[in-house]
Amino acid sequence: MRVRDLDAVLAIERVSFPTPWSRYAYLSELLENDQAHYVVARTSDGKVAGYLGMWMIVDEGHITTIAVHPAYRGRGVGRQLLAAAEIIARAHGGARLTLEVRVSNYIAHGLYQKFGYVDVGIRPGYYRDNNEDAIIMWKELY
Repeated sequence: MRVRDLDAVLAIERVSFPTPWSRYAYLSELLENDQAHYVVARTSDGKVAGYLGMWMIVDEGHITTIAVHPAYRGRGVGRQLLAAAEIIARAHGGARLTLEVRVSNYIAHGLYQKFGYVDVGIRPGYYRDNNEDAIIMWKELY
């Protein structure tokens, strides 16, 4: 992901999340966070179809955000982004990946399970907008 992608990323962010990240948050991640790695998935004509952000901390990759534009959902973009996260993690010595997903987000939860992530716990009241719990998921890479 590059700064020039932010308009498209923020448009996807707004239609995907009840409390979207700000431009400032993304700029901070891209320009100031050495642990952060962000990728975009593009259509054949170069449009941003989705994106993923993660932090590498020691040997763990923590997926901090992932979203796909509604017009491209169900077309394998999420799988491509998760595959990219694995490549990034392995390239930085990562042994596992983790993420949180809303308990009500059945579609994303199912995608993560299909991709080999397993439920390992619950973070009560994790999402501040509605105090919803998060399912903690992990995937071992080796």
